[in-house]
Amino acid sequence: MTAAAGAVAIVGIGCRFPGGADSPLRYWELLARGGDAIVDAPPDRNDLHALYDPDPERPGSVYVRRGGYLDAIDRFDAGFFGISPREARRIDPQQRLLLEVAWEALEDGGLPADGLAGSRTGVFVGISGHDYADMQSWPASRKQIDGHVAGGGATSIAANRISYALDLRGPSMTVDTACSSALTAVHLACRSLAAGECDLALAGAVNALITAEPTIGFCKAQMLAPDGRCKPFDAAADGYGRGEGAGALALKPLARALADGDPIHGVIRATAINQDGRTPGLAVPSPDAQEALLREALRAAGLQPGDVQVVEAHGTGTPVGDPREALAIGRVLGGGRDGTACVVGSAKGNLGHLEAAAGIAGLIKAALALQRRAVPPSINFERPNPAIDFDGLGLRVPVALEPWPAPPDVPARAGVNSFGFGGANAHAIVEQPPPAPAREAAPRDGRGLLVLSARSPAEAERVDARAGGHVGRRRPGLERDRHAQAQPVEVDRGVGTL
Repeated sequence: MTAAAGAVAIVGIGCRFPGGADSPLRYWELLARGGDAIVDAPPDRNDLHALYDPDPERPGSVYVRRGGYLDAIDRFDAGFFGISPREARRIDPQQRLLLEVAWEALEDGGLPADGLAGSRTGVFVGISGHDYADMQSWPASRKQIDGHVAGGGATSIAANRISYALDLRGPSMTVDTACSSALTAVHLACRSLAAGECDLALAGAVNALITAEPTIGFCKAQMLAPDGRCKPFDAAADGYGRGEGAGALALKPLARALADGDPIHGVIRATAINQDGRTPGLAVPSPDAQEALLREALRAAGLQPGDVQVVEAHGTGTPVGDPREALAIGRVLGGGRDGTACVVGSAKGNLGHLEAAAGIAGLIKAALALQRRAVPPSINFERPNPAIDFDGLGLRVPVALEPWPAPPDVPARAGVNSFGFGGANAHAIVEQPPPAPAREAAPRDGRGLLVLSARSPAEAERVDARAGGHVGRRRPGLERDRHAQAQPVEVDRGVGTL
């Protein structure tokens, strides 16, 4: 495979998603088995259970109390990043999660963070929520406000803190386009790499569900599904379920990644962004704008519609959004396939809608699927939405793990959709990684030397356990809690701690 102009290699992945999907491998395992990560809202995190009322009109209430939640969101190894406990308690958990997944993306790519100090490495982050900053500004917390609150809650610092912690000198920015924030950040990262503004980029996004107030607002707008589950493209689609998580990608120009011998998870052939403009309502999507977006991405990638076999859709499971998205996908990608339908699915069925981080979850899912040339099931799909003409549009939804729908000699490619509820749209076209270069044959007895290092004995055991999972074995007694070194981080907020 030659390096197409503008192509960007995904050389590292870090993630933290619901259902214990705290690594690319575990995320793939969740997707491949059709796992459902929707659970009751943790009672120590917000007041959804106390505020619950099935009547959506009751003031101050919510009609949903389930979603996609992370475990141990309050645990953070502040000392690892050189942060004092006093400052850590004021730092938004979203910033803490981004530090962790950015580090893990570099680690996954074999890029020592210490070696990047002073480098032209850019950081591009998508984030929309600011629950933690709001919480620390409540009147009950006013007297506890200190000098760390401003930096701990500012969304701009979400990117800047990564650059500061690792001493990175490339562009560093946070973007908020609501639910398309993640893919918009990836788009900006790819553009920055193409312009030569940076040699390496970290692109990621995060979402955390900490307070009840945003959920109250979404309930009053009747945007949420009462059972907390997204049902992409299904007849039962009745709104979306909220979810939280974080993900980060280490990105390099493909030509440079090939020259450096980097591991490559997938290749971003092109990205595109646009806006719906004036539609019947601010949150009403435009199939025409979405269609134009897909065509622009294909043009930028130098591909034809039939070259893309699968679309990881926005697929929130809303009565208005799903039919309009399916219409746009079908118009562009559904035809001219000799009777083969374009496959569409959405990880939101598994995780919930991660809002600002939704696009990074979809893009990582696409990369993992392309690596394996396998399509995981799109869950919560039982009866096709009657408002979508699947046959006429040339679309189908996978209901079981299946082989990639292309011959082995045809490159596997996927599109990834992400749409903000204000009409900001983003799309990426991703391709399977190129063949790995030939390596020296392993010793005949199959043994080799794997060198591991860490900053403490406990951390060394955790690294050993995680490495064991990658090489297909587990050493008894060394599987540890990934948060063994982390401690709860408290904040004065009048009610509980986080």
